[in-house]
Amino acid sequence: MKFYNLLIDWYLSNQRDLPWRKTKQPYHIWLSEIMLQQTRVAQGLPYYLRFVEEFPSVFDLAEASEEKVLKLWQGLGYYSRARNLHFTAKYVANELNGKFPHTYKELKKLKGVGDYTASAIASICFNEPVAVVDGNVYRVLSRVFGVDTPINSTEGIKEFKNLAEEKLDKENASVYNQAIMEFGALHCKPKNPYCITCPFQAECVAFQQGKIEELPIKLKKTKVKTKHFNYLVVVSEGKTVIQQRRGNGIWKNLYQFPLIETEKEVSKTQFLKEENFLQLLSVPAEKVNLFNKKPIKHVLSHRKLMVKFWVMDLPEISSAFKTKEFEVIQQENIRLYPVPVLIEKFIEQFYFNK
Repeated sequence: MKFYNLLIDWYLSNQRDLPWRKTKQPYHIWLSEIMLQQTRVAQGLPYYLRFVEEFPSVFDLAEASEEKVLKLWQGLGYYSRARNLHFTAKYVANELNGKFPHTYKELKKLKGVGDYTASAIASICFNEPVAVVDGNVYRVLSRVFGVDTPINSTEGIKEFKNLAEEKLDKENASVYNQAIMEFGALHCKPKNPYCITCPFQAECVAFQQGKIEELPIKLKKTKVKTKHFNYLVVVSEGKTVIQQRRGNGIWKNLYQFPLIETEKEVSKTQFLKEENFLQLLSVPAEKVNLFNKKPIKHVLSHRKLMVKFWVMDLPEISSAFKTKEFEVIQQENIRLYPVPVLIEKFIEQFYFNK
């Protein structure tokens, strides 16, 4: 029996009951695929349900403010996905009259849509014979066919795409692509895969050669840099101060407390002498208290943050915060603003779990 036949037989008996599998509507498939990039289904599912409820159509998403979209996305990470999602929704609604392109080639022109997402939408919605290649697919193909080319190398990306196209059921691309991703997620897992009951056990190169734990191979990433963040949490007559992040970072347009970066971890005495701090405030030491005794470690894909929250009890808001760079708000309204997840956790603990 062919590879794709075994795979589809397994899928039809083992697939999960997921809401986006009950539709062929490009909007819903696109939404789910963007959300599930580098995200587990269990984590992405509640976000998908909230977005579909809040924005039933691409027109509804297009009409929403970016701030509202980012707030609903809060906690899912990789916020550039949300910004691209919103941009593309506006493009599809306003320029394409709400109709998504029907081909891989045209879908790939949309902002935030790469090879994988274009392949998924084109095959699932329109049964175009293009193969998806994601982390699950890399793992299945690498193990079953014994491919040891690093999956994140230029050569590996091309080799696995060609192999995926070769093994694709071209008459039934929609089901096949969902099947191979599901098989990788549920059966051929990164750790402790179910090799004993695997339909490919007899032909799986990794199983026969004892290389299950070794494959797929991935080149080591560059060293992650460490940054030291010090947030100024102003408390003054029921008000606090926030600022919106600018630039092109992953937290672009999210809100935060005023931030001072230092080259290394600093004590209270050292922090109060920091030039950037003194430019903003002149505060007696007894009015400044460290909320977390040890730095909070927050790991991103490209850097590690060591974070301290410095709480300052002030009789009034300093004039330094009454500029366009900052925004003075009522403390009870802070939940209305989209913030990075590490700040969301602080807000819940500091303001609402006392």
